[in-house]
Amino acid sequence: MGVTAGVLAIDAGNSKTDVAVVTAAGDVVGTARGGGFRPPTVGIGAAVDSLAETVGQAFAQAGVTSVAHVSACLANADLPVEEEQLAAALHARAWGSTVEVRNDTFAILRAGIAEPRGVAVVCGAGINCVGMRPDGRTARFPAIGRISGDWGGGWGLAEEALWFAARAEDGRGGPTELARTLPAHFGLDSMYALIEALHLEHIEHSRRHELTPVLFATAADGDPVARAIVDRLADEVVAMATVALTRLGLLDEETPVLLGGSILAARHPQLDDRIHDLLTDRAPKAVPQVVTASPVLGAILLGLDHTSAPEEVHTRVRTHYETTPSGA
Repeated sequence: MGVTAGVLAIDAGNSKTDVAVVTAAGDVVGTARGGGFRPPTVGIGAAVDSLAETVGQAFAQAGVTSVAHVSACLANADLPVEEEQLAAALHARAWGSTVEVRNDTFAILRAGIAEPRGVAVVCGAGINCVGMRPDGRTARFPAIGRISGDWGGGWGLAEEALWFAARAEDGRGGPTELARTLPAHFGLDSMYALIEALHLEHIEHSRRHELTPVLFATAADGDPVARAIVDRLADEVVAMATVALTRLGLLDEETPVLLGGSILAARHPQLDDRIHDLLTDRAPKAVPQVVTASPVLGAILLGLDHTSAPEEVHTRVRTHYETTPSGA
């Protein structure tokens, strides 16, 4: 029979998965990295199968076969019912005696705060926001796209930029440099050529996200339409954060507001400045900061919260990830 460690932490995003095995004393004894986690695309069974390979690598490195608790922060666990389904699927693997599944945004939030108290807004491929208090109360949004009232993230920004650029070229809308810069990114000379290439999939659908940095560069060069799109993203970020703070009764208390994901972590000056200005006006006690810690650290800390590990254990793990470049 194998040795039982303290926590198996899983941070599974759309593009990659990080796994860590941590002892009850806070020693990181096994890590592994795998591919993305996409249950809506491949189904829960196949998605968990992909996790199993990565977990197996971490277990082998740690020399264990199970843990006391599994703390899994998973992309696409957007609704409580999805968290329950995924928790059941993970529990069936017998990786740990207990299993807790949360949306992966919670990992980013917990990685950036000293205690489970604060709000995080994450803007990468999509946009999401969560908040938590030490008493277990949380605030969250469905964050499944336009049907749940969401706008933003790399895909939303690219789609909006394409919409304005197309209309600028054919005369339905006002002028914008996006009509030139977006097709130029792919070596094309017109929006018509870009629209055709995207529609016929001569340019792969997955490459649309490449247009988001082009949007920000065009905004930085002063294009009013591009700047308005960036401003709208800042408005969305602050709206989500303010609502989450209000729901948790934290609007009038000094509270961390963590900003994570590739777009917010890029520190675009216009976006950063507007977010800070709007927060100062709408949530003056919010303390905004960009999260740079590895999200898997957040999954570990949530697991240690669950097991009521002493503060020195939390500190030991955080020190490991702050002093090891890869967190490995």
